Amino acid sequence: MKKTILLSTMFLGSLLFAQKGTIKGGDKDAHGCIGSAGYTYSQIKKDCIRTFEQKIKLTEVAPKDSYTSIAAVIFSKDMKQAEVFVKDAGERSIILTRAGGKAKAWKKDGYVLVPHKKHGYQLKKDNIVIYQ
Repeated sequence: MKKTILLSTMFLGSLLFAQKGTIKGGDKDAHGCIGSAGYTYSQIKKDCIRTFEQKIKLTEVAPKDSYTSIAAVIFSKDMKQAEVFVKDAGERSIILTRAGGKAKAWKKDGYVLVPHKKHGYQLKKDNIVIYQ
């Protein structure tokens, strides 16, 4: 009887210990953002955000996978910078800068964000539309 209780206690204890690493919220990044809860750090907002909750979302034009990914865009208050969250970027986000004056394009490293239709945007990489 004592063996059964001891073994059961050890088994339950090992299960609890194994699950500790998979609890939501146990994966904070350097900025304190919890990835398992959908948060990532925004350089423009200087805060943790959920990209899927942002107002401007672009859909992948020609997905290579069996699913279509979404890109989120956040603009700085002065509209001089656009932070773009895309799956293919080596970083978590890319900061695009508007080229002087009243230019309506934000650019960096082959990425270009331009207005599209009335209220939308297109994101191009090396002159090919990848999101809109």
